[in-house]
Amino acid sequence: MQVKSFALGLLLLSLIMAGCGSSNKIPLGRVEGVITVDGQPLDGAEIVFEPTNGRSSVGWTDEKGHYELDYTMETKGAILGTHVVRIKSARSASGGEGDGPKVEARKEILPGKYHTSSTLTAEVTKGNNVIDFALGTK
Repeated sequence: MQVKSFALGLLLLSLIMAGCGSSNKIPLGRVEGVITVDGQPLDGAEIVFEPTNGRSSVGWTDEKGHYELDYTMETKGAILGTHVVRIKSARSASGGEGDGPKVEARKEILPGKYHTSSTLTAEVTKGNNVIDFALGTK
């Protein structure tokens, strides 16, 4: 009985490992850029690239408005092709525990055309993509 369980475990492990092979990789392009609002860097914003088919990629801006997209927790980038882009500036208060900085809550400052009813699009190509967004509050 133990030999059968061991053999079944090895079979399952080999099937899982086969599924993780490089032949199944989705083609991605690395994406980064800067988001500004009325000429000023937008810090602490979420940016989402939504492809026609497949998993979205997400990033967050730093204090200089710079973002880099993550496809998964371990993989940078976004699926190749055209994406609808959604940028949200609203955020909840967080941090302040331990050594972490306290982040104040912020209401949405961007018009809906940048998030809920986004008119923003971007084309991701193979390799490195620098895609900046200069947004306005009006």
